[in-house]
Amino acid sequence: MKKFEFDAVINKHKNLNAGYIDFPYNVKKEFNKNRVKVKAIIDGCIYRGSLVKMGGDCHWLAITREVRNAIGKNPGDKVHVIIEEDTEERIVDVPVDFEKLMKKEPSVFEYFNSLAFTHKKEYVRWIVEAKREETRNKRLSKAIDMLKARIRTPD
Repeated sequence: MKKFEFDAVINKHKNLNAGYIDFPYNVKKEFNKNRVKVKAIIDGCIYRGSLVKMGGDCHWLAITREVRNAIGKNPGDKVHVIIEEDTEERIVDVPVDFEKLMKKEPSVFEYFNSLAFTHKKEYVRWIVEAKREETRNKRLSKAIDMLKARIRTPD
């Protein structure tokens, strides 16, 4: 599988607390598609994401806050990047208690399973990062309500 290796500067998204890098190759030519799931190594940190077209001249790869914290870099900093297409299935390990709650309401479970990998991952992360059981239980309940309302990501 072809790998792309380059240095890039982390750009700051103008409206969000988000960073991204420009992919300096023609995605359509290299992958024969416009949106590509990729495995990236960013300054040694492994990240799975997508190359997406966001209205500019080239595709972007988001650099999450988690990745930026792991590598100690922020917008304006240079990073070394290695990217290859990610053909592995993306699976989210859903906590048993969350899955049981969703299965009580089949439409909620069905909606959750229809979400993109990233949205599922955000729900699970939000729930498992609760430090106290009371907080986790509140988040579980709120997650079910948000899924009923067809909200793709938690607060």
